[in-house]
Amino acid sequence: MSGLAESTDQTMFLDPEIRNWVLFPITIIMVLVGIFRHQLTILMAGEPPKPDIKDIRQGKALMRGQTLAQSNPYIPASAFANRKAYLCQAYENGTFLKNKSKDQSPVNLMADPKNMEVMMDGMKKQMMGIVPQTLIMGWIQFFFSGFILIKLPFPLGMRFKQMLQSGIMTPNMDVRWVSSLSWYFINLFGLRGVFSLILGGENSADGIRDMTAMGTMGAMGQQSGQPQDFNKLFMSLKDSLSIVFHEWDLANIEQRVLVKYGKQSQIYKSAAK
Repeated sequence: MSGLAESTDQTMFLDPEIRNWVLFPITIIMVLVGIFRHQLTILMAGEPPKPDIKDIRQGKALMRGQTLAQSNPYIPASAFANRKAYLCQAYENGTFLKNKSKDQSPVNLMADPKNMEVMMDGMKKQMMGIVPQTLIMGWIQFFFSGFILIKLPFPLGMRFKQMLQSGIMTPNMDVRWVSSLSWYFINLFGLRGVFSLILGGENSADGIRDMTAMGTMGAMGQQSGQPQDFNKLFMSLKDSLSIVFHEWDLANIEQRVLVKYGKQSQIYKSAAK
């Protein structure tokens, strides 16, 4: 079996026209489509929605309580007690809530025009990534199905055969030969660095984002559309703050430093004299 594979590899030659009319065009078209899609995304992107100051206030108040609970050893006991009393009272009274009424009826995010606009913009960007890649894949499968395009210059294990020779049923072919469909996927993931050099790090031509776009769209459809209940979050954080045991890290720091550097015993001896 190994001898058959070696002889097949030695007698296999590729027409140079395959390189000129299949290999290079696939790569060039994918680069051009990525650049065009990036520019189209910039043109279609509208002004980002302005965040509501009350929503920001709710989130910052929640982060403030979490930071106090996690970083309480870095402040004195009196400062921690004052902050804890203020935040617990504010959480209890609903001071930071967007709507002061604590009995908030659940709101459907799909009914909010702002959220609908954001979701539509996200779906447009995802569709601009999915549609071109789907068309390119169909074009390759229709015109270049079963083509062998290139041979990799380094050895590979048999586990790469299915990945590099998609659409070709040849069990004895050398693993290093790459089919047209596999070359498409190599470009899809390998052109990320090229797009970063041409368009910058934050670009819309990343093929990996295209592969995850379908999963993201499915997850969006499965969401319940219910916002966070900040009143419950605040009350839960209030309960957590009320049971936090505070111990200041700088308590008796002078004695600890003296003991660490071996000066405490000398002070005791000098005081005894």
